[in-house]
Amino acid sequence: MLDLGCGTGELALELAARLPASRVTGVDSSPQMLARAVERCADRVTFLQGSVESIAGEWDLLFSHAVLHWVDDHPALIPRLWSLLKPGGQLAVQIPANHRHPSHTCIIAAASEEPFAGALGGWVRHSPVLEIDQYAQLLHGCGTTDFTVMEKVYPAYLPNAAAIAEWTRGTTLVPYFERLPPELHAPFLQRYRQLLTAALPTGELMFTFRRILFAAAKPE
Repeated sequence: MLDLGCGTGELALELAARLPASRVTGVDSSPQMLARAVERCADRVTFLQGSVESIAGEWDLLFSHAVLHWVDDHPALIPRLWSLLKPGGQLAVQIPANHRHPSHTCIIAAASEEPFAGALGGWVRHSPVLEIDQYAQLLHGCGTTDFTVMEKVYPAYLPNAAAIAEWTRGTTLVPYFERLPPELHAPFLQRYRQLLTAALPTGELMFTFRRILFAAAKPE
């Protein structure tokens, strides 16, 4: 089994515990994450450095939790992952899909303003995540009718709109901070907070976080 984008390894260990006859390989592109994952190495669980795009081999289960939204071209990606499954193998995926929420659209809006747009060279990141019916069509096109695709909202209760900026600071904002000069980090975050505050209700709010989940079995 493969945990694709295993991070610090918690879910790889959980997979091994729930499926005691299995061997689990966790793969992640981040050396920092893998250094923490290796500390969790256990019987039947190993960790390797690699990317979603470079993974190869044949697998009984491909599992991916909150990783594929960082990979472009899902119409090509899903069939490629499917090709790595053995007959009878399974694909199980969870993808954050909050790209239409102000938590994401306000980032693009801030990045489109000066001085940020000039510093970024006009770059913004648009999510590659598709609609749930498109994932259903992709799985059907792979040759299976044994699949489930759904969308679920996970609520988080926050004190105000600006708190969402802290939520996204370690995820969606990271590639912007990587491209912006350090002296623009704080102004960019401040402008993002201003746009969030204008776009959302004042006071305590429920941050609705959408995720797409799908699972499919490959015919034997």
